[in-house]
Parts: sequence; structure tokens; C-alpha cells
Amino acid sequence: QVQLAESGGGLVQAGGSLRLSCVASVRTFKLNTMGWFRQAPGKEREFVARISWSGGATYYADSVKGRFTISRNNAKNTVFLQMNSLKPEDTAVYYCNTAPKALDYWGQGTQVTVSS
Repeated sequence: QVQLAESGGGLVQAGGSLRLSCVASVRTFKLNTMGWFRQAPGKEREFVARISWSGGATYYADSVKGRFTISRNNAKNTVFLQMNSLKPEDTAVYYCNTAPKALDYWGQGTQVTVSS
């Protein structure tokens, strides 16, 4: 059974930081590249970052490069997104999923709101 459970979102001022977590089912997580995506109000969901199974390869959207860091703990089927220097345009619901091709199933996401 697919499980994707995101957490860690919240309200933060511009320039602040948040750390998101996503726990996935073993079937979804094991040996897969995992990624973070986000969807802002009125916009389509977009790619944010991804990390290979080994953790040795990461890739970021230009809009977050240098500010966000993706990591994973394979023993706990968990992927993280450390977000620093947050901007109001980072406001969105954040989701994790396999990457670059996401599963049809999506978790509930976690809301990140950055105030100016």
C-alpha cells in the first residue's frame, strides 16, 4: 500500500527556515529517487528537488537552488527538505513523491506560508 505522509509546514516570516519531513511506505521508498513538489494557490504543481536512493545525487529547481537542501534517511523511509531564506513566493502546499516521475497517489501535503 502506498503511503506518503508529509509534515513540518507552518507559518514563517520571510528569511526564516522550516524543515519538512515525509514518511513513505517501504514499497514506495526503497530503491527509488524521491522528490519534493509544491503547489501554490491557482498554480500547477511544480518540482522542487529530488534525491537518489543513495543520496549521492541531488537536483534542485532553479528557484530554490542554494536555499533548500534535500536529504533522506533510508532506515526510516523518510525524506527531508530543509528550507532556508524562505521567500513569500515559496508559499505553497508541499508534497513528496517518487521522482522524476511521480506516482498517481499523492499525500495530503503540508502547508508552508511565508509572510513578508
